[in-house]
Amino acid sequence: MTQTLPTGITVTARVPASSANLGAGFDSLGLALALYDEISVTTTDSGLTIRVEGEGADDVPWGPSHLVVRAVERGLESAGLWADGLDVVCRNAIPHSRGLGSSASAAVGGLAAANGLAAKFDPSMTLSLDQLVQLASEFEGHPDNAAASVLGGAVVSWTEEGEQTGSRRFQAVRLQAHPSIQAVVFVPDERSSTAHTRGLLPQVVPHADAAFNVSRAALAVVALTERPDLLLPATEDRLHQAQRAPALPATTNLIARLRAEGVAAMVSGAGPTVLALVSSPLSDELRTSAVDDGFTVLDLPLADGVAVG
Repeated sequence: MTQTLPTGITVTARVPASSANLGAGFDSLGLALALYDEISVTTTDSGLTIRVEGEGADDVPWGPSHLVVRAVERGLESAGLWADGLDVVCRNAIPHSRGLGSSASAAVGGLAAANGLAAKFDPSMTLSLDQLVQLASEFEGHPDNAAASVLGGAVVSWTEEGEQTGSRRFQAVRLQAHPSIQAVVFVPDERSSTAHTRGLLPQVVPHADAAFNVSRAALAVVALTERPDLLLPATEDRLHQAQRAPALPATTNLIARLRAEGVAAMVSGAGPTVLALVSSPLSDELRTSAVDDGFTVLDLPLADGVAVG
């Protein structure tokens, strides 16, 4: 039986950006990064008001089709709750369409805000982290970015297909990342479409390339948790980066330059942002070169998962 929330309950969710794939771990490995969107939700008597500040303010719909609003409603529905009205404020710092998980963060933030409302109304109605991973991944279609924003740190995620029902179960576990690992992201002004870059990937890959990526994805778990000195070989890939390279020339060139200097650089998600994982400071020369090529350079620690207050 659905229960109606009283008016005047306010929560704020702070949700981190994410980077997915990490080289060989296509649709399975992810990281939460300390760059945050904040979503404040208040229950009201009726209707919907939404305000968007910062990234994407001029591009996203300010109404019921906004991803955060849909996620809030989905979260409330899953908890068995309803709100007669909502006031939603989104303060965005995560760049859109850059490969930093902005859509996953929106879904996670909306679901977490709904969960915060449920917790204030009746703690027994709150959703678990596993449920948040499932619901957020349903919006995305795969769990790597969403799981990272929910759980924080480094994550391994996977999908289980229900042969009888046709349903998909999304799951993830958090790794204990090595404390020396930091992320440096190189964000260009240009955007990319995940749908377009995913469309560049072949339907069939050679057995040798699949085996190569399996070995590197397994090695990535070791490198992320125990052996950061292995990050360079652990982030090699044969399944998606070269295939997307024609659509991402500046990204591809920067990755090649960084890797030639021993830096574990890779495409962040579907690009065009470049992710570098380092355990020692990046040289000023490489930073300056990237800036000269039109990239904004951000030093981002690995982040904990979404928090609600």
